Amino acid sequence: MNFHHSVVIPASREKVWEFLMDIPRVGKCIPGVEKVEPLGDNKYKGTVKQRVGPIGVTLDGTMTIVEADEQAGRAAMTAEGADKRIGGAVRAKMTMSVKEVSPSETELTVDTDANIGGRLGEFGGAVIKKKADQTMEQFAKNISTQVGAG
Repeated sequence: MNFHHSVVIPASREKVWEFLMDIPRVGKCIPGVEKVEPLGDNKYKGTVKQRVGPIGVTLDGTMTIVEADEQAGRAAMTAEGADKRIGGAVRAKMTMSVKEVSPSETELTVDTDANIGGRLGEFGGAVIKKKADQTMEQFAKNISTQVGAG
């Protein structure tokens, strides 16, 4: 399942990039993220709680930054998480890019290729896409507030 999201953040490209590379801080902007802990070597573990359709999901997993090129404004990461209670799992590859729109505005683009399995995957694309869109919309609002305030 592929997702493409793009949003304009009211801050300079440099400021947005710096913020996005602070994973524990970014985690606080993602709805449902309860904790993010660094493991070293650009790897983090965390917990996300979300409601997808009629069920609540608690995903425990890891996220690894596999590429970070500040000059190009591009980063790539992998994420894996599972909810043992419901037997659902998510495995995703994400690419993120930042592009200056103006000195005080930056376009953030996130492309995600996700494999969703188990009971969670049974909901189908429409429900999962709607949840992903809602989460990204709230994430964009939260990051705009954080970067603007920082």
